Amino acid sequence: MKWLKHGVVWTPPGTQWWARSHATCPTPIWLDDRTLRVYVQCRDENNVGRIGFVDLDPADPRKVIRESLEPVLDIGSPGSFDDSGVFQTSVLRVPDGRLYMYYVGFELLHRIRYRLLTGLAISTDNGNTFQRAQETPVLERSPGEMSIRGGPWVDHDGQRFRMWYVAGSEWEMIEGKQMPIYDIRYAESDDGLQWPAKGRVVLPVALENEHGFGRPVVRQGPDGYRMFYSIRKRNPARYRMGYAESRDGLAWHRRDADMGLDITEGAWDGEAISYGVDIEAGGKTWLLYNGNDFGVTGFGIAERLQP
Repeated sequence: MKWLKHGVVWTPPGTQWWARSHATCPTPIWLDDRTLRVYVQCRDENNVGRIGFVDLDPADPRKVIRESLEPVLDIGSPGSFDDSGVFQTSVLRVPDGRLYMYYVGFELLHRIRYRLLTGLAISTDNGNTFQRAQETPVLERSPGEMSIRGGPWVDHDGQRFRMWYVAGSEWEMIEGKQMPIYDIRYAESDDGLQWPAKGRVVLPVALENEHGFGRPVVRQGPDGYRMFYSIRKRNPARYRMGYAESRDGLAWHRRDADMGLDITEGAWDGEAISYGVDIEAGGKTWLLYNGNDFGVTGFGIAERLQP
């Protein structure tokens, strides 16, 4: 693949109480033929993340036409799994017309730095507000998935919900910092709310030079499945983008060299690239993604060039 970078699409102006910085993990959905919405996590002055959105021009997604004034999902109540921040990774429309937002809840801890578990929020007003399906995680911690059960990408194939997500239990010291070890797993659900306690590992981490993955994005086409995902490198401890293909969505062949998108030295994405997600708009294929420091520089866009 070859991409033409077009730079940053949006960074919060810093004037709103909940969005002083960051636009992390762009998560798009077409609300209708004229509304291309991208949900992002923004952070307040205390670095606590909440979820808002920007609407992009359907004919040219390099242009922003609307910004949310308030978060569509706030942090959870004290003591909950998401009381220290929320972070969307997948939004889909379910058969009854509602929108399901799968999000990661941040819980700060002492013996390890944090725990990340997955929640579900539901919108009945076409994506302007979301309410939690329940106060507890839909992916609760379980044996082998004690620290992280997050980063989900969810699809509905007409009969069942299918989820690709990241999970793990172990931590290591990497460059003097405690970091989690986790891989990409797969699970299914009949209702999108009740999920198994443990998923199937479908993309193991290469421990010699990686320690985890960021949100996978899985698309099905006539020739099988393809996945964009973020790779958490060990040295330097920075994100890069990866790419894989599969015939069934379960057995994946890594083709990271085919991703074709890397950092640009000295630019807003000069240290890291992560959370890439592809969209079709204006007759072209685009990739929305984050650059340095988990989206502190906003989210940007690249245009896929024809071979």
